[in-house]
Amino acid sequence: MKSVLLDTHSWAWSLAGDQRLSDRATSAMLRAETVLVSPISFFEIGQKVRLGKWPEMAPFVEELPTLLDRQGGVVAGLDPRICLRAAMMDWTHRDPFDRMLAATAERYDVAIISADAVFDGMVTRVW
Repeated sequence: MKSVLLDTHSWAWSLAGDQRLSDRATSAMLRAETVLVSPISFFEIGQKVRLGKWPEMAPFVEELPTLLDRQGGVVAGLDPRICLRAAMMDWTHRDPFDRMLAATAERYDVAIISADAVFDGMVTRVW
């Protein structure tokens, strides 16, 4: 795979060295020429830290852009086509973060690295 998109939890787990990141996912990230992270992941992490729903990420939240740079990752572009696709896709899954991630994976024609099977049938998922 030339490029992959990280689901928010996959990126967070890579930052924290979390063992929940599968060997296949780790391998795909290491083999990819480009590892993309959506801007929506920054928002999701920040919001969940602020609301107290993801305290494990609190130590990382202020440094997320720098940490992504250190990892060699790239912020995926967010354009109106992605936003409209996320809003209009025929998918019963209502989570706005997942919808934006699926639309981003479609737009860039890349697989998403995610433990979440909800993406199956919408985009290619690696786990």
